[in-house]
Amino acid sequence: MDLSLVFFINSIGLGIALAMDAFSVSLANGMNEPCMKRKKMLFVALVFGLFQGVMPLIGWGLVHSIASAFSVVEKFIPWIALLLLSFLGVKMIVEAVKEDDDEEEDSCKKQGLALILVQGVATSIDALSVGVTTSEYNFFNAGLSSLIIAVITFAICYVGIILGKKFGTKFSKNAAIFGGVILILIGIEIFLTGILG
Repeated sequence: MDLSLVFFINSIGLGIALAMDAFSVSLANGMNEPCMKRKKMLFVALVFGLFQGVMPLIGWGLVHSIASAFSVVEKFIPWIALLLLSFLGVKMIVEAVKEDDDEEEDSCKKQGLALILVQGVATSIDALSVGVTTSEYNFFNAGLSSLIIAVITFAICYVGIILGKKFGTKFSKNAAIFGGVILILIGIEIFLTGILG
C-alpha cells in the first residue's frame, strides 16, 4: 500500500479512536494523583502510547504469521480488558473509600509502575484487532501506522492527565471514586464492543 493521504488519515483516525480508552484512564490517573510530577506524567503518557502503538503491530504480525491462532486469542480480548479494568476500578474505589478514615494522611496517592503497566495493557489490548484492519499493509506501513497511533495516544493521554489533575485537586476522594467508575465503564464498553460488535 502506498503512503497516500488516505493512509495518514486512516492512521490518525485509528490513533484517535484507540486513544479514547487510554485518555479516560489518564484522566482517572490525574484525578487520583493530583500532585503527579511532570516527569511521571510524561512517563505514563509514554507507556500508554507505546502499548497502543505496539499492539496493532503485534496484531499485524499475528495475522501474517499465525492467523488461525490469532482468531482464537481475539475472542478473549474483550474478557481480558473487562477483568483487568474492572479489577483496577474496584481497587481504586475501595482505596478512595478507605482514605475517608485516614483523611490526615498524604492527600496524594501515588500510583506504582506495576499499576501503570497493567493499565497500559488493559487499555490497549483491543488494539490487537487493528492488525486485522491493517493486514494489507507491508511491514514499513504497518510500523509507520503504529508509530502515528503511539504519538497520538501519547499526546491525548498527556492532556488527559493534565485535565484529571485539575479536576482531581478540587474533588480529591470523589474524583478517585469517579476515576474507578470510569475504569469499570471502559472495561464494560470494550467487552460489549468486542462481544456485540
